[in-house]
Amino acid sequence: MTAAAAAIPAACGSARWEPVMIRAPRLGTTMLTYLDQLAVSQRPATIQSTDTALRLFASFVLDHDPKLRSVRQLQRRHIEAYKTMLTTPREPDGRSLKNNTVRMRLGMLRVFFERIIEWGWDDSPARCPVFVSDLPRVDDPLPKFLDDASAARFMRAAAEQDPLPRLVVEMLARTGMRVGELCALASDAVMIIGDAHWLRIPAGKLHHDRLIPLHPTLVTQLDTWQAEVGPDDSGLLITNHGRPLNRYSVNRIVKRVGQRAGIDGVHAHRLRHTLATQAINRGMSLEAIAALLGHRSMRMTLVYARIADRTVADEYYAVTEQVEALYDSAPVLPASAEGRQMRQLRVETYQRLLGNGYCTRPPELDCVFEAICETCTHYQTGLEFQPVLLRQRDHAVEHHQPQRAELYDKLPDDIDNDSP
Repeated sequence: MTAAAAAIPAACGSARWEPVMIRAPRLGTTMLTYLDQLAVSQRPATIQSTDTALRLFASFVLDHDPKLRSVRQLQRRHIEAYKTMLTTPREPDGRSLKNNTVRMRLGMLRVFFERIIEWGWDDSPARCPVFVSDLPRVDDPLPKFLDDASAARFMRAAAEQDPLPRLVVEMLARTGMRVGELCALASDAVMIIGDAHWLRIPAGKLHHDRLIPLHPTLVTQLDTWQAEVGPDDSGLLITNHGRPLNRYSVNRIVKRVGQRAGIDGVHAHRLRHTLATQAINRGMSLEAIAALLGHRSMRMTLVYARIADRTVADEYYAVTEQVEALYDSAPVLPASAEGRQMRQLRVETYQRLLGNGYCTRPPELDCVFEAICETCTHYQTGLEFQPVLLRQRDHAVEHHQPQRAELYDKLPDDIDNDSP
């Protein structure tokens, strides 16, 4: 191992960083020292993802600019070239990175620059070369969940499985746990408080543990399972005959049950979304759902409120009833042949041909523009049109059109006044 590689801090494996350390020891040391600082307060998964983001960026910029030796030398042009690389389709499948991945990598890079600048490190650039606008906007889709019919079918398929797959699926579906939380359940996670069983879910993604009620069905299944497999020294509540579960084995179990139920694309986290959706659709408060799922912020829980927004639904149906009443109500029409015909056609559109389209005003409604010519200053009539004008007036009265009726009632008077 070279002296440069030997100088790699302990945060990450030296083998992966050795090519960077050989070509640009100062740049590599700055990034790895940052990872060591991050490891003081962040979880291993965060360190690992940050390590990957920095290492991939370092490898790219050293290929792009072989003269680069330190973080301080990084400029905006390096970031722009890196952005182009991230969004360019890759061989051999020609697929591009997802926006979430691009945003995560650029975001971690931006945080790295901001922190070492704030800390006043010698190898920091004068200003952060990654702008907020560089991070692509990502979609905010609703959580994917199983509807009631699919969920029932899925749980029936789970009931037909061997004890371990059934227990795993029902624990996820009835508690809303994350996969990592299920795999880390301690052997003493089940406790009795009062006359009810509770489950202590260990500190996980959000760094805090919680207690949730344990469904009696799960209590029975756990007792049956433990009696069948016997004790083990793993210290875990659920194992595969002594071997710890992991997210890959759990998701394989869930996927197989989904295939048995004829449902594609089912994974463990979808069962968590399904429970939350079922709960909010049946009136469970957002505060209770947040406590059940272990959300630290209500913003995390509000995403489920978008699935079943009761206010939107109530107001929508109230308006819909009024609109339907408008469509279905029969107007009061005269008891004539014309009236009977119009009642038969009340649900059809009444169209009157115009010069460049149609007027769809129902005939029983008033319209100030229907007699627009008669109100024009250039309009002129005479005694020979009086019978027609009177019939127009009577028609307007019969159809409850007071504005037209007033106009056609006035026009014959004007004719009489203008007569010699």
